[in-house]
Amino acid sequence: MGLFYYIKKYFKMSRRQRKSELKSTLWFMPFWYIVGAVGLSAFTYYMDYVVDVGLYLPAAIGFSGQTLQVLLSALVGGVLTLSAFTINSLLVALTTFSGQFSSKMLVNFVSDRATQHVLGIFNGSFIYVLLNFLYVTHEEEEYIVATPVLSILTAITAAVTFIYFINHTTTWMQVHNISFNMNAKSKEVQASLEKELKPYHLEKKVDVSTLPAEEEGKVISTRQSGYFQVADFSRLIKLAKNDDSLLRFDVRIGEFVLEGTPILTYWERGQTVDPDRYFKSIEIGVKQTEIQDLEYGLNKLAEVAIKALGHNDPLTVTNTIHQIADLLKSIGQSTNFSPYLFDNEKELRLILNQKNFRYYLHKGFASIREYANQNSTVMTELLTMISLLSKTMDEEVHEDLWEFARQTILGFDNYSLYENDCLYILEQLSELSKRTGHQQDYLFLLEYMLKRVSSKSATEEGASL
Repeated sequence: MGLFYYIKKYFKMSRRQRKSELKSTLWFMPFWYIVGAVGLSAFTYYMDYVVDVGLYLPAAIGFSGQTLQVLLSALVGGVLTLSAFTINSLLVALTTFSGQFSSKMLVNFVSDRATQHVLGIFNGSFIYVLLNFLYVTHEEEEYIVATPVLSILTAITAAVTFIYFINHTTTWMQVHNISFNMNAKSKEVQASLEKELKPYHLEKKVDVSTLPAEEEGKVISTRQSGYFQVADFSRLIKLAKNDDSLLRFDVRIGEFVLEGTPILTYWERGQTVDPDRYFKSIEIGVKQTEIQDLEYGLNKLAEVAIKALGHNDPLTVTNTIHQIADLLKSIGQSTNFSPYLFDNEKELRLILNQKNFRYYLHKGFASIREYANQNSTVMTELLTMISLLSKTMDEEVHEDLWEFARQTILGFDNYSLYENDCLYILEQLSELSKRTGHQQDYLFLLEYMLKRVSSKSATEEGASL
């Protein structure tokens, strides 16, 4: 009953959600390796007992039935032992990821293709050698070639794979690879979302005053509590075109909603609309997913940095801040897209609930700033990344960057700084003020910072900046 429900659950999902869920499970890839092992075992049986390939090969590479059984017994035990070591290494890695970095990283490691292929190879190898063991007889005059050769090659493959897996795990667990992989995963989500929405974005300004009145709209509410995971934008736009209606999202993807929360508002234009059809294009589940949620990637990276702060690991904090800055740059380019989506006849059909860059900047850095507890090293790195973002991003977000830096400086309340720490912070702040056009505000912050150091040289250096 449980297995049937588990399988049935996948068929109820959308295609994209089902693909994401299958990639995050450990059984899907090994299942196909086991199917391949059964097929290869059948082929081996055919070569040895139907074609009798041993008649066409040198006798030196063949085995008798009794000798082959001894060999296969050893290979079954060896492959099983390697599998046990691999599973043990996997559990150690998962425990380390969960305790030292973030429990959200477990899905990233499990869904990694290298991890899944390794588990598939071990499961497939064990099943293959075990099946070969079943149909080997004890006859001394029996001459078998394909079974021992392929079984030995399979065992060698398993042994090499074990070495590869140990190397893969130790490499994956390195700080720079962890943060880079999480950043790359979030960028994949972003690229996929941009590709999906690009056909419906037009270089066409929408006059807000021409939109239907709020009171004329009808609300579609959620029927369960959970996270707004996925929306099928193409289907929603197609349905809105057929109904000649206008849709607007009232919540963002990734947001938690309670049962009865308004999630969609639609405006009819003469034709009666069936709201159930719209609701079927929306997925609400018990967990957050990265399928279309840009914010989730930022939250995961921020959690890694916060955990590292608790473990007094400045290298991990610094590296994670760098990756967050890189991801913020990409998100900043995406948030420039218009929230208005049009059909192929250039009619407005869907309005997204979209946050601006300031929101994502706050989500990426604010929690780290809070848990850093006025750690001057972390604050300096945050301001360095803010200054670096101002060099590479459009002037539209310069005000947001400066405001975040200003609030960060004002957070040093009743806190004394070392002279060099103050100089490094003022250096980044000075560069940021010049690029964002806030030199006057910088003078106020300069005075505020210098009150926290008593050194005459720091005062003079700050004034020169």
